[in-house]
This record gives sequence, structure tokens and C-alpha cells, in this order.
Amino acid sequence: MIHPSYVELMKVVNEGTDVGEEPVVNSRYSIVCATAKRARQIIDGKEPLIDYHEKDKPLSIAVNELYEGELKILTDEESEEMAEKEKKVKEVIRQRREEAEALARQQEEEDQEKASEEGSEDDPDEAQSEADENVTDEDAETESEEITEDTDESDS
Repeated sequence: MIHPSYVELMKVVNEGTDVGEEPVVNSRYSIVCATAKRARQIIDGKEPLIDYHEKDKPLSIAVNELYEGELKILTDEESEEMAEKEKKVKEVIRQRREEAEALARQQEEEDQEKASEEGSEDDPDEAQSEADENVTDEDAETESEEITEDTDESDS
């Protein structure tokens, strides 16, 4: 005999429904489909929701998850609600990721600007060579003025 039986599993799954409401699961087929789907998830690497023995097979783990109430079978309405919530959450995550990327780009640009400003101030050789260039240009202008003045005096 299989434990838990289909009847016990159906009772556990339908536990929260009120009298007169349509049960979440009303056939063995629904139980088999749900546990088989969960067993495939476990095979694909999803972590089991319950403690289990190494010898337990994925289907046994899935059945025990359902029996212990760790796994829930959703109605069509519930699954639509969950899909809508998931869609909203993904949209919020996408927006926040875009905002974070924009902030990171802005921060990177600011850091580059600071680095370029500090780089010209911090490098004494570069600052000295710029000062030398400025002095050389001024000296050349002064020398050309002196030459011009000398030639003017000699002409008179």
C-alpha cells in the first residue's frame, strides 16, 4: 500500500477550502501531475522543501512535500494572480537595475573628471613642463621686443 494514499493527499491539498467551494484537487490525475512536475523540478536541481534521506527518490520527496503541506497546488485563479505579481516584481527589479546602472555611470564619470583634475595638479613634472613652456613663450616675446627696440635705436 502506498503511503500517503491519494485520498489522504487530496484531503491535505483541499484542507483550506470552505464547504460548497470547488476543491483545489478533485482527482487522482491532478495529484499525479502535480507531484510529477515537482519531481522533475527536483531532478533538475531545485532544493527539496523538506528533510529527506539520500535514498529517497525525487517522486517520493515530491509526494512527502505535498503531504506535509510544504508544496501547494494552485488553482487557475491563484496561478494567474501569482503570474501577475511576478510580472510586477520583475518590472520593479528591471527599473531599479536601470536606475542603479545610471547612477553607476554617473559616478564613474564624476570619478574620471576628478581623476583628470587631480592628475594635472598632482603630477609635478607635468606642472613644471607646463610652467617652462609658459616661461619660454614669455621669454621669446620679451626677447623679440628687445630686439625690436635695439634696431629702432640703431636706426636713429
